[in-house]
Amino acid sequence: MENIMIHVRFNNDATVSEIGERPSALTAQSWFNHLSRNTQNCYEPLSGGRGIFRLSAQQFDALKQGIST
Repeated sequence: MENIMIHVRFNNDATVSEIGERPSALTAQSWFNHLSRNTQNCYEPLSGGRGIFRLSAQQFDALKQGIST
């Protein structure tokens, strides 16, 4: 099973500055909020203002459905 890793980088004020695999219809913060609200136990905070979502390819495809790119 293929896994998807989505990297997140935060600004000093905790807003999202960069996030991977972002649909063009969403801002970086909106994509992070969408992932956060619709997954459980998939996010891992890292040091240096970074984090990562680890999702299965099936989870990732389901999360992107309904979002126009």
